Amino acid sequence: MFALVDGNNFYVSCERVFQPRLHLQPVVVLSNNDGCAIARSNEAKALGIQMGAPWFQIRHWQRDAGLVGLSANFALYGDMSDRMMALAAELGPTQEIYSIDESFIGLHGVGGDLGARARAVRERIWRCCGLPCGIGIGPTKTLAKLANHIAKTAERKPGSYPSDLATVCNLAPLPAADLDAVMAATEVGEVWGVGRQIGRQLRELGVHTVLDLARLPTAQVRQRWGVVLERTVRELQGEPCIGLEQAPPPKQQIACTRSFGQAVTTLALLNEAVSEFASRAAEKLRAQHSVAGQLLVFAHTSAFRPGPRFARSTTVSLRRPSADTRTLVQAALAGAAHIHEPGFALSKAGVMLLDLMPDTHGQGELDFEAAAGPAQTRLMQAFDQLNDRFGRGTVHLGSTGASDGPRRWAMRQERLSPQYTTRWSDLPWARA
Repeated sequence: MFALVDGNNFYVSCERVFQPRLHLQPVVVLSNNDGCAIARSNEAKALGIQMGAPWFQIRHWQRDAGLVGLSANFALYGDMSDRMMALAAELGPTQEIYSIDESFIGLHGVGGDLGARARAVRERIWRCCGLPCGIGIGPTKTLAKLANHIAKTAERKPGSYPSDLATVCNLAPLPAADLDAVMAATEVGEVWGVGRQIGRQLRELGVHTVLDLARLPTAQVRQRWGVVLERTVRELQGEPCIGLEQAPPPKQQIACTRSFGQAVTTLALLNEAVSEFASRAAEKLRAQHSVAGQLLVFAHTSAFRPGPRFARSTTVSLRRPSADTRTLVQAALAGAAHIHEPGFALSKAGVMLLDLMPDTHGQGELDFEAAAGPAQTRLMQAFDQLNDRFGRGTVHLGSTGASDGPRRWAMRQERLSPQYTTRWSDLPWARA
């Protein structure tokens, strides 16, 4: 048995915890450079605002309906996610954190009323974190995901499903007729793993609901679409085929890319940007105890702005696989110098670490003589510990530029809320 705990409109909900004035107001959280909507409150959805809608097309709702647009505050969202996941883990003995706002919980061996247990955990998440969530329970991960959709939809759209399935939906004890009814009321595109293309193909064959999909012969599904969709159908039929990933496999590539807040026209500014990107990628690399053998650097102009076009990338091979920030930044600077040409207004750049392998010798040890290896390992550990404790960028390489003010190439975040839980200066004050 599995449960899926999923935060409701998670980014917006995190903002509302510390800004009560936003409750019942239409709110959107915007992507990098305040470009488009990546999260919407229910009130914003009611206005017809679609996911991915450009801000310049929807900002008139500020005047017409009191819409509030906020820059993405990922430091806040990540910390609130950690708090929510710690409480969600109390639901069962095993946990897979699927995304920043979703967590699968293994309920094997858990007795008693699972619905009541889930409601108690949901209430505790609300009481301790101020975050609303929906919980779906089912005998497979796919059915738990479906149950979560039903729980959240029944709460947001009364009448779409039976009211007793709102907020917490447990499909396991439902009579077969009731389970068929909720499956028949759910569009096939809502099934976990059914993408837009497969959904269109299914509808062309007359498969419009989850119940239609669950009743397809598995042999026919495998022949037409392959083993992945067959596994989904088997899960809808109640056969567990997908287990929990309690230790996600290491990434095969690590990338850090950003759109610039202002166009970058000089090599000096490009060097600052790629140095920052390589430093961030190096932190992620060390976190999964890997080293990289190659580094790719790219930069390009905007396809939506007038002027000459430019798009170029290059791959730099390292002398030895490394996780040392200094080595990776040096390679990124060499790549930037190779691809840069004057006369272009660059809108985006990035760094990607390739040819990843486990670091079996200690971080950075492969880059130096054996006698110096332990010292370099401790240096990078201290580097990460200081930045983790005092904030990103506290310790950085000189090539990333000054950190005491906004950088010209940094993302626009004109609507950024304070980092209430991760920065001392932003802690909220309660006044008597």
